[in-house]
Amino acid sequence: MPRLRQVPRAEVDPGIGLRMYNALFGDRDPVAEPGTATGTPGDWWTVFALVPDCLEHAVQGFAFYRSPARKLDPVLRELGQTRAGWVKGSQFVFSQHCKSLRALKVSDEKIAAIPHWQVASCFDEKERAVLAYTDCLTAQSGRTPDEVFDALKRFLSDEEILELTYITCLYDMHAVMTRALRLEYDDRADPIVEIAAPKDYKARDFLDTERNRGGDGA
Repeated sequence: MPRLRQVPRAEVDPGIGLRMYNALFGDRDPVAEPGTATGTPGDWWTVFALVPDCLEHAVQGFAFYRSPARKLDPVLRELGQTRAGWVKGSQFVFSQHCKSLRALKVSDEKIAAIPHWQVASCFDEKERAVLAYTDCLTAQSGRTPDEVFDALKRFLSDEEILELTYITCLYDMHAVMTRALRLEYDDRADPIVEIAAPKDYKARDFLDTERNRGGDGA
């Protein structure tokens, strides 16, 4: 379950909240009867509805990146969004934008290779530059070597680079938020936990063994 309260239909804001509920859920109360057309639970919407102007701001961001006024190739945009989801460990963002890439006729080979793009031969030089820059934005908090930026500028205009930067960082934020609030497909336990030792394990024996081999327990 999400970590924040969901807004039932009877309490939703009559402006942006109700418009989005009608568009996505029809007449249903999405808290009592969850589910969207894409198969997600839909609780991103019911939680963001807690703050209507926050929801409206987010929806405006979706409209921004989908606007026909954008100069950036949608495929490059979606490569950035999908890779951002993977880098940040958001199954929701990654999964949804894999579907968006497929809708843009991107091959299954390329979609499957996004987690290991560095060693994949299916991407062209422009796509590789976009993916490398995406990693700088998401994995390195914007720390970008000149060589990466120069490679990007060989293919994209300044306007396209600004759009790519803004949209990728927007989805970095969405990935972080959905994990923190445990929304949609990110409602899952953290996999990084201690694995229990055998019942006959003794901490002193382990430390003695590590000391004898000069190790640190790793």
